[in-house]
Amino acid sequence: MSRQYSLIDNLIAGADRALRTLTPGTQPVNREAPEPAVAEDSLSDKERKHAAGLMRVNHSGEVCAQALYQGQALTAKLPAVRAEMEVAADEEIDHLAWCETRIRDLGSRPSLLNPVWYGLSFGIGAAAGKISDKISLGFVAATEQQVCKHLESHLKKLPEGDTPSRAIVAQMLEDEAKHAHTALDAGGSRFPGPIKTVMTGVSKLMTETSYRI
Repeated sequence: MSRQYSLIDNLIAGADRALRTLTPGTQPVNREAPEPAVAEDSLSDKERKHAAGLMRVNHSGEVCAQALYQGQALTAKLPAVRAEMEVAADEEIDHLAWCETRIRDLGSRPSLLNPVWYGLSFGIGAAAGKISDKISLGFVAATEQQVCKHLESHLKKLPEGDTPSRAIVAQMLEDEAKHAHTALDAGGSRFPGPIKTVMTGVSKLMTETSYRI
């Protein structure tokens, strides 16, 4: 018989997840980072800095994903949807750890604004889950579609010699596309164009600031 968790239990678990998301080196990894097919080339200082900035953006995106899923899991009405959000969050943990490690390997650090992104994303996720599970799942799908666009652009922008980063981004792209399809198949709403336009604007703001800070 499965245990029924109270609101307090869920809040404590959520707080623990938030601390581990925002504290470097505390995320368990289920899958090792994908190995590049070709060995890494020597990168110039400029290329290394640019690659670190792009991977910092990707890491911030995964911080947002953790917060979004946790917020939705807290307010989701159907147990099956809540479980779906928690499974998705667990899969995203690998991405978070991969990006963090790669940023360090490139001689840089995660964005200083990650606590801000986490708080905002958690609030959005909780609000979406409060409205309805259909809206919540639709928001997941729309968000993952935005993430896929970013990852596709990063594959074009990353230095050709940075094969470790490129392998990570390629695997992330595959996983995020799967999450988007899963959310829609589970009954998520397809968001109209104007809402996606607003989401694109918010995503652009996060991208530009996380790249630098």
